[in-house]
Amino acid sequence: MTKIFSLEEISEVAKEILATSNLKKVITFHANMGVGKTTLIKELAKQLGVTNNSSSPTFSLVNEYESKTGEAIYHFDLYRINNELEAYDIGIDEYFYSGNWCFIEWPEKIPHLIPLDHAAIIINLLPNGKRELVLKNE
Repeated sequence: MTKIFSLEEISEVAKEILATSNLKKVITFHANMGVGKTTLIKELAKQLGVTNNSSSPTFSLVNEYESKTGEAIYHFDLYRINNELEAYDIGIDEYFYSGNWCFIEWPEKIPHLIPLDHAAIIINLLPNGKRELVLKNE
């Protein structure tokens, strides 16, 4: 799936992503700083029924949200991680193989720990201020 959108359309984009057939629950997010990874993840969480305020887990590495149905949703921001051992020490593999949603910012920090069976979202900022999103869910 490829989509061009403005930030005002992020709700519709999140709905389209979640409507993807056989969407994998571990999703990596690839984009430069400030392009909208956290904004999209917050909207995905909202669409999944998270009612409390979601935010970037920059300092805690992972935030856990609960949907209205009691499902756990994990949001990782690995920007400040120094090596894969740090991620392994927090039990990141247990999160990834829990069967729950895992949204991962800065996955390139832990390339050997990301499950092979995952989806990837790549977001690029276009010159007109819109975003190009590519979803790979193979």
